[in-house]
Amino acid sequence: MTVLVRLLGSAAAGVVLFLSFPPRTLWFLAPVAVALVVLSLTVPGRDGRTPGLRAGASIGAVFGLGFFLPLLPWIGEYVGPVPWIALSVAESVFVALFGLAVVLVARVPLAPLWIAAAWSATEWLRSTVPFGGFPWGRLAFGQSESVLLPIASVGGAPLLSFAVALVGTALAAAVTALLGGARRRVVAAGLIAAVAIPAVGLALRPTLAGPTDGDRTVVVAAIQGSVPRLGLDFNAQRRQVLDNHVRETLRLADEVDAGRSPRPDVVVWPENASDVDPTRDRTAADEISAASVRIGAPILVGAVLANPDGTSTNSVLVWDGAAGPGERHDKKIVQPFGEYLPYRSFFRLFSSYADSAGNFVPGSGDGVVHTPVSAGSDAVALAVGVATCYEVAFDRAPAEAVAAGAQILAVPTNNATFGDTEMTYQQLAMSRVRAVEHSRTVVVAATSGVSAIVAPDGTVTSRTGLFDADHLVATVGVRSTTTPATTWGARIEALLVVVGAAAAVVGAARTVRRRREQGQGPNTDD
Repeated sequence: MTVLVRLLGSAAAGVVLFLSFPPRTLWFLAPVAVALVVLSLTVPGRDGRTPGLRAGASIGAVFGLGFFLPLLPWIGEYVGPVPWIALSVAESVFVALFGLAVVLVARVPLAPLWIAAAWSATEWLRSTVPFGGFPWGRLAFGQSESVLLPIASVGGAPLLSFAVALVGTALAAAVTALLGGARRRVVAAGLIAAVAIPAVGLALRPTLAGPTDGDRTVVVAAIQGSVPRLGLDFNAQRRQVLDNHVRETLRLADEVDAGRSPRPDVVVWPENASDVDPTRDRTAADEISAASVRIGAPILVGAVLANPDGTSTNSVLVWDGAAGPGERHDKKIVQPFGEYLPYRSFFRLFSSYADSAGNFVPGSGDGVVHTPVSAGSDAVALAVGVATCYEVAFDRAPAEAVAAGAQILAVPTNNATFGDTEMTYQQLAMSRVRAVEHSRTVVVAATSGVSAIVAPDGTVTSRTGLFDADHLVATVGVRSTTTPATTWGARIEALLVVVGAAAAVVGAARTVRRRREQGQGPNTDD
């Protein structure tokens, strides 16, 4: 197998991995993609040699480009191709590290296990650095329709990604053994492992909670007011965006009064529903108060709040009728190159859109806000965990909220700046993983779509279309129990990272020792 064939195979594997992601439901292609790239990295050529370190890094990088380039074009929907290509290349560097790791651990006993752990380690790394990381495209986030999805309830997104990778590495091991003429039991072992892991997911499915399971039920509503126009300047008509969400809330109130809909206990508006700061603008405050009074429920209002120092916070306010704003969640994980721009003077050299980035600052807190709801004749507080848009991609945001007592999760989001792209479906899939991970109903409220109600078992019980003004109402279970993933997810990921890194170190030591025994230097070439 020549280097060119290996590179073409890895590029094809990257495209196959992309095809496994939403809005397609081809989740089973993800382990196939992992198997293909591992085969490209480990199958000996005609000369009996396997790729060296440089070739391994190149194969990994090409695999990454084959995946990220078609996955992320929404990044450049309104700002041109440079940010999209730059981000894809940057993320592919981490996949190049995976290629290096595979080369190092391929000959270590139980290699499929260590290779899968190496994938977990590189996912963690790119979800952490630079600028806080970019978790988009983790294997777990392509599995919202998968038989493997229930594994997220045990170990969260990290364990789900590991499971997908392990199925792929087990398949690769079976194919390698078959091509190498190994005994049938070796081939069978790889195939059994590849089948056993999905069987675990199927066995866990009955343990997942249903839409109304819990301590009690509440009625939730998601409002999608839509926007006057798409693009970076959608908020040039900020007042119109606010009016749209007020109007849709009043339309829901009419349906409640007519008996066509139950009255919600809490209403969730999307991120940027009020870019007119309602804590400073009396007209905006009066509109929101009137909508809350009319619907007879508190509204979680996504708003941009201005700070005295010229910075802004991306916040969710609990707005309870005429009483006005109460508790709030300030977005803690703000998006680099969007909500703020690191090294602004440097990056404006590359794009005229650099100064379009905001000047948002991160908040603090545990991500939980409390809203009053009725329980019979009593009023009780409903603890809502908020993960605003970009935050849902990061494990720690929903995990901290649920650990702090969140009984349902809300994901207010604004996708209007990304147009008619796959981004909104990719993000919805993350919310579905979070629902299973923490056994919580997730209410997704989007400015322009897709809004959805997601049950704790990951099923979407209702959803809107793109670019429609619409609303969703559902009776959902309020849950206070936590899953093993909530408690152990971060520790499981840390263990996988340590195992993956340790395997690479062991593999490197074995390679150096073997080359010394052969009287040669390190094998860096193919």
